[in-house]
Amino acid sequence: MSSADRSPQRRASLELLRAEAADELSVLIAERLREGEDPWDFMEDLPSVDELVVFTLRAENIAANGGSRPNAARHYRVLRQISLDYPELTTAVWRLLGEANTHRRWDATVRVDAS
Repeated sequence: MSSADRSPQRRASLELLRAEAADELSVLIAERLREGEDPWDFMEDLPSVDELVVFTLRAENIAANGGSRPNAARHYRVLRQISLDYPELTTAVWRLLGEANTHRRWDATVRVDAS
């Protein structure tokens, strides 16, 4: 496995990463409520705190690799490495990997471009 496929060095404790993600999620909820959206319509579409942590770690890996979007195989390896580096996130990682046909717009599933 190349160093580009590994997640970045642990930058913070999982507790801190979760706290940052919880803050971000609360801001997203507050913004949508201020815009007049009904929480019954959007709450199930939002990622969980652990999913946000996984997305943050995945984004750091993409940035460390020059910003190039990963293909399906690299996407799998990056998320798998996150679950190895942070075992408490394993459930969220595997949930994200298993959602090939999700309805959530923010989903990180890698899709083949039609171009």
